[in-house]
Amino acid sequence: MKVYVVGGAVRDELLGLPVADYDYVVVGATPEELLAAGYTPVGNDFPVFLHPQTQAEYALARTERKSGSGYTGFICYSAPDVTLEDDLLRRDLTINAIAKDSDGKLYDPYGGVADIQNRKLRHVSNAFQEDPLRVLRVARFYARFFELGFTIANETFQLMAEMVSSGELAALTAERVWQETHKAFLTPNPEVFFATLAEIGALAALLGVRKPQSGSHLTTNSLSNTTQSISAQFPQLIKLSGGNFAREAIKDKAKRETLVLQRYVLLCVDLHQQFLAHLNVATAFKVPHKLQRAAEETERVLRELTRGELNAEQILLVFQRNDSWRRPEQFHVVLDSLQIILADSEIAKRRDFLVLTRGLAVLSAIDVQKIVAAGFKNQEISEQLNLERKRAIERMLAESLNG
Repeated sequence: MKVYVVGGAVRDELLGLPVADYDYVVVGATPEELLAAGYTPVGNDFPVFLHPQTQAEYALARTERKSGSGYTGFICYSAPDVTLEDDLLRRDLTINAIAKDSDGKLYDPYGGVADIQNRKLRHVSNAFQEDPLRVLRVARFYARFFELGFTIANETFQLMAEMVSSGELAALTAERVWQETHKAFLTPNPEVFFATLAEIGALAALLGVRKPQSGSHLTTNSLSNTTQSISAQFPQLIKLSGGNFAREAIKDKAKRETLVLQRYVLLCVDLHQQFLAHLNVATAFKVPHKLQRAAEETERVLRELTRGELNAEQILLVFQRNDSWRRPEQFHVVLDSLQIILADSEIAKRRDFLVLTRGLAVLSAIDVQKIVAAGFKNQEISEQLNLERKRAIERMLAESLNG
């Protein structure tokens, strides 16, 4: 029995990146031997075990044979005669098909080390096309390693496009698409993920549209050489890419979901400009309700602001729609997204937008108890509270005009 570190841990170590998780493959063993050694079985579809001390995952070397459609239609074979090379052959990319033994010796039967050195994302074998999920995975790896100068090998890029043309992506569930998309949102350059999918037709297929509007047509070479063509397609999303803000947010567990939420909102703005205005992105990607609501409200306020300056009553309605006093964090997601989108526009300088950005604290400070003490009752309390809020907005608008 021999044990090897495989996959992302070896890849990231060779790239000089921090290694978060270690995966191990066991060659020449049976499930019974691992059970006898104290390992705990956790795999339902294939033999994976938890180490008795470290709880790390150890998988028996296996091969896979296509038995149905989609990314779940596989029959796994695991036995002591399955070699390390057999196991590595089933993996998606050569950079993920490198193993290392306990002495630190590398096993690289498919050229993964050279592809790391040459910054290439290349599929291991034609078995790649049996799993449509790999189209999204390669695009996600591209977004993750774009900063390091990686590109997708031409033959892999072509194979991905052929898989899309064959209709293979129809086998993917919306939930699984969202899982990959969520991971892509936590890469340094998520716009690269979507630009890659757009170029091979996968984005249109996932969104259920025939094709994007005519515009720039990307290639792997243009993506690797410049972000100009990407920013033309995703001008809002790219605003939260790279830089210290995104890197720090990705590292901070508390900030990661906020980053995902904001990036999703910006993606929706870009997609509705690029495809159809009524495109239902939430349904296509099966996003959580919180994200859907934030995107819809952000775009709604954006349309209202674009049509012209909002009066006090319209501004109050924005605060009310977002339940801003009881759920200020919900309103701030919309507001922060609008500030990113409108950062360089004239709208950002307008007094109505300034009131939206600064007014919540003022409106929240209005004392309901004083209204009750003044003799107002039942529905009158709510009506008087809204009246005072509207007056406060009118004062802020006047002060902005005079100031």
